[in-house]
Amino acid sequence: MNMDGIVVINKPAGKTSHDIVYDVKKTLGAKKVGHTGTLDPLATGVLPICINEATKIAQYLTQDKKEYRATMQLGIRTDTLDIEGNIINRSNPCVTRGDAERVLCRLTGIIEQLPPMFSAVKYKGRALYKWARQGIAVETKSRTVEIQKIDILDFSLPYVTFDVCCSKGTYIRSICSEAGEMLGCGACLTALERTRSGAFTSSMAISLTGLNTEEKRKIIGRETIRLRDSLPDVSSLIIDKSYADKIRDGHQPSVEAMKMYHIPFLASGDMIKFIVDGEGLIALGKMMCSSDELSSLEDRKQAVKILRVFNSG
Repeated sequence: MNMDGIVVINKPAGKTSHDIVYDVKKTLGAKKVGHTGTLDPLATGVLPICINEATKIAQYLTQDKKEYRATMQLGIRTDTLDIEGNIINRSNPCVTRGDAERVLCRLTGIIEQLPPMFSAVKYKGRALYKWARQGIAVETKSRTVEIQKIDILDFSLPYVTFDVCCSKGTYIRSICSEAGEMLGCGACLTALERTRSGAFTSSMAISLTGLNTEEKRKIIGRETIRLRDSLPDVSSLIIDKSYADKIRDGHQPSVEAMKMYHIPFLASGDMIKFIVDGEGLIALGKMMCSSDELSSLEDRKQAVKILRVFNSG
């Protein structure tokens, strides 16, 4: 089944992100399939899957912010920071909703976060969880992440359910663990649902659970997002087919060429999609100057750096 685009899967608990990629690839007989951000087996929810030509834009989709709904259990510490790990100790949490709100508020903003030892982050070319399973302690480096907001939805001891909006690379398990330490009772993650990954939301996610191969093909075919629509926040430039052929042959758009088209306002460094009506996405580029500067620059000067070229969009 020849298909190019992105399908948003509602990942069930117990499956790895790789399991979902393999299932879609096998179902479609696709050459290339990938995802845009790992979800742990415990987690559910939004998992954008890139099919064939769409794998070329996966790196631009992983930069987007994420939103999650999480539940942590106070009074339990585990080695994996979630409920699936080995319990290190238990305690009786004497915590109020106000206590939890104050602590979680302190964890918002731009912070330094240590990746959990049981994670896919690499150390000397091997995932941290592989070192951890061998009982080998390695020194991990903290990473800068941004947590825009955390809102508590339900407080029913020992459980606290909250929504979080954050940057890529944020570990919700670590938020739970840090909050537990600050509260003095420990905590671990017990449930996690990703509700948004960039432009992709829960309302767009489809479930493949319990479907046969033909049923999966039909729903994936019906719900796959075309390449031209997969980066909704990136401005589009409609070009003619002859110019599209030049770009596919390696042409880098000059100031002179860009003056031929109506260009939306763009700043230097902004991304731009080149689209041909009836064909779809031709290329993804980055502006080398602002659109306002085009009229004052030499015609031969390069205006756009082509980042990716697509055979089908």
